[in-house]
Order: sequence, then structure tokens, then C-alpha cells
Amino acid sequence: MLLGIDIGTSGTKTVLFDLMGNALASHTIGYPMDCPRGAWAEQNPEDWWNAAADGIRAVLQKSGVSGDQVLGVGLSGQMNGHVMLDRDGKVLRPAILWCDLRATEEVEEMNRKVGRRRIVELTGNVAIPGLGAAKILWVKNHQPEIYEKAAMILVPKDYVRYRLTGEYAAEVSDASGLQLLDIQRRDWSQELLDKIGIDRDKLPPVYESPEVTGVISKEAAERTGLRPGTIVVGGAGDNPAAGVGMGAMTDGRAFTTIGTSGVPYMLTEKVLPDYEGRVNCLCAAAPGKWMMMGCIQAAGYSLRWLRDTVCSAEIAQAEREGRDPFEVMDALAADVPAGSRGLLFLPYLLGERSPHADADCRGVFFGLSSIHSRPHMIRAVMEGVSYAMRECLDVYAELGCQLSDMRICGGGGKSALWRQMLADIYGSPVSTVQSAEGGAALGVAILAGVGAKEYTSVEEACAALVKKQDTHMPDMAKHAAYEGYYALHKKLYLDLYDDFKILAKMQ
Repeated sequence: MLLGIDIGTSGTKTVLFDLMGNALASHTIGYPMDCPRGAWAEQNPEDWWNAAADGIRAVLQKSGVSGDQVLGVGLSGQMNGHVMLDRDGKVLRPAILWCDLRATEEVEEMNRKVGRRRIVELTGNVAIPGLGAAKILWVKNHQPEIYEKAAMILVPKDYVRYRLTGEYAAEVSDASGLQLLDIQRRDWSQELLDKIGIDRDKLPPVYESPEVTGVISKEAAERTGLRPGTIVVGGAGDNPAAGVGMGAMTDGRAFTTIGTSGVPYMLTEKVLPDYEGRVNCLCAAAPGKWMMMGCIQAAGYSLRWLRDTVCSAEIAQAEREGRDPFEVMDALAADVPAGSRGLLFLPYLLGERSPHADADCRGVFFGLSSIHSRPHMIRAVMEGVSYAMRECLDVYAELGCQLSDMRICGGGGKSALWRQMLADIYGSPVSTVQSAEGGAALGVAILAGVGAKEYTSVEEACAALVKKQDTHMPDMAKHAAYEGYYALHKKLYLDLYDDFKILAKMQ
């Protein structure tokens, strides 16, 4: 068996797979996030460890599988955050998370000391508060006593690795989210570290994702039920891991995730940095490969907001019929023509990250008239999120990475209507994959299988284990109809840019 553990922001999901990628048991344990100030986000790393350890024991118990049968463990997790440990491996302060935006002054410091363009040349990304380097600098600047005591800085999943194995290790995909990695060389950038003043000896050695980084310690075995000596591989950040779980392992192969946020992901076999900072370029979870990634802040969140705000009738109907409210909303939207009869929605309820790194932009319904009702609003929200995803794919193409295959996952991907809508807007087939537990947990389990020598490469493992299920072919007549709405969607952001800034100052 193979074990995949995904340390997320709201909880940790542990899944036990057989060697054919079939999920035998799954268990998720949640935990809180603390926001001590506006734009701050922190967690207690002990919560991650307890959730992972208890999750391992739970899936072994649910499946009836002995820990001796587990060949390897793969770890995935939320990216761009960090935890600092002292010389005894004790946590010095709560972990600062990916969604924490306190380090705005540190971004300016990085650009001043290194140069904005040079940062992109080294790390593949412009400096922003959401990536890890600025957050580490914030601790150094504002809590120097903690920074000085720190003997090791780890991303979330690598802290769980330390608790499982007693070893400090990083891997390339998650490390590139710290924005301290030279992504061409796939190792820490000494030039960047020297210029911004972060000590190299506070960072762990870097491994490729399928490499063995340690083995389960005796103490961790007693806590989890695993066999001492079971291998633990490098694993990957959550989205690079999902790339493996979705089989996106050849140039131009992509997937779209529609969860709370939305992620259009595409694999590339060369580094393609975006000097305008619209999308991210990071190391992929396979040696010699990289990934393009955007983030739509409020993808599924926009539809959930609409449900909670104006769809009380649909919620009541769903409760009477024993259905999910989204199923009722989906059916209503299906009866609305493409383009929602001239109603557009900009999905900027939480500001935006890709391709517009703009904290001030806000959600907009445009074109609302007396002919529109809730079904039109529902479909317009789904279309608006889809247009935002398409914008990221257009950036990838502009940078030199053309779409060759698109797959879909996440809660929004369960909607056949939304899958077809994406195919029509992208002008490309959109497919689901067979595994019900696909995504990050499967991806790192596959990496563990490579580390355990069950497969010779990540690519071979994906070809064997990740299979397409349903494919939605684009309706090219609808694609042509959508093109005009898509062009207007892009124009609206530019037209409203100054107005968003004025509004931000008024609040």
C-alpha cells in the first residue's frame, strides 16, 4: 500500500491507496486558523502533526491494513507558509500561512536589495507578500529574537516530515514557493539569501519530489501504527502534487481546480517566468520539469456567496428534496443560454491574485436588467469564474506554453454543466479522471511509489495509474458566442481599475 497525506489549511486529509491507485480508506481531521490582526493568518504546527498522526492510524484501522504493508509515505501541503524551530526542534512561534499579507514592506525591501527583475530571473516570480521569503524577513525585522533562535525554517508539510522521521528536508516544488530557490538550478539561491540577509544554514537540504528523504522513526511508528523504517519521500506542495494526481506530467498538459479558490495549472518542460507577475512559475514534482500556476481567489467561493446571499428558495427546495443546493442551482443555470443573456460577473469578491494581482478590485454584476433573475445570476457567476481561468491560460500561451490536454478536479468540477462550460470557453476538451480520491493525496502516494521503486519514474507511474473518465468536447458554436463576452470581461477590469482604487480609499 501507499500513503498520501495532504496538510491543508482547513484540515489534513490522509488516504491509503493500493498500488493501482485505488483508495482503500480516507480520513480528514480539521483544525482552526488564527487571524490575530487584519491580513494576518497563523496556525499551530502541532495541529498538523496531530491530524496527520491520527489520520494515519484512522485509515489503517478503517481499511484493516497493517502498517507493515505500507511501502512508502508521501506528503503534500499548503504552500508559501513557514514554521521556525529552535535547536531542539521546538516551535518558536505560530506558523505564518500562505494567505497572510503582513509583509508588504518586506517586499519593497527585497526589490530594493535584489532588484525586481533579478528576483524573477532567480525564483520565477515577482516578490509578493503571499510568498514565503517576505514572511521570513518580516519575522527577522519585527521579531529578531525569534529569528536568531531559529535553527531551521520549514514549510508545513516538511514540519510533519520532521515529526515522522526526525529529518530536516525540503523538496523543490514547495521550496520554490518560499521564493528562496533558484528554480533553474533547483536549489537555494545563495545570491538571493546573501542580498536579503537570510542564513543558509537555517534552511534544510533540497530533494526532488520522488526522492527518499528519511524513514519512519520508532517514536512516530508508535504514534501512527506504521512500521519503523518505512520510507518517506520528498512529496510536493498541494498544487504540484495535484498535478501528479491528475496526470499532468507532459508539456502543455493542464488541469483546472475549482474549489474555494480556482487554480489553472499547466506543466512545462522549461522555465517560463512572467516578469509582469500575472502567474507563478515553480518547480514541478518531477525532475527537470516546471509548472505554470494562477490563482483565482474566489472561484467556488463566488458561487457559495451567491447561494448564501440570494438563493434561499433553492436552499429550501434542496432541503425538501434531500439534495445539495448546488445541484438545484446547477439545474437552473443549465436552462440559461451561454452568455447569461448579457449578464457578466467579475469574481473579485476577495480581490484578485491572477492574472490581476490586485487587492482592491471587487466583485461586479454588469449588464443587470429586468430580464434577469436568479438563474441568470447563477450562470453568470459560473461563467465569470471560467473567464478568469481562461485569462490565465492565455498568459501561459503568451509565455510559450500551449495547452495540449485539460483535466478538472475540485468541488466545482463535479458539475457537468461547469465542465462543459469550461470546455466551451477554453475551446478545448475537458476531462475528469477515474480516481475518486485524485488530486494531491494521490499525487504524493504516486511519488511514494516511485521512491519505493514500484515505478521507474513519475511519468511512468502517472501513465499507469491516472486514467481519464468523462470528456466534454467543446461546442464551437458556443465557443464563438462566448468570445465576445470574454473580450468584454477582460475590458471591464481595465475600465474599472481606477474606480476600484477610489472605492478602496472610501472604505
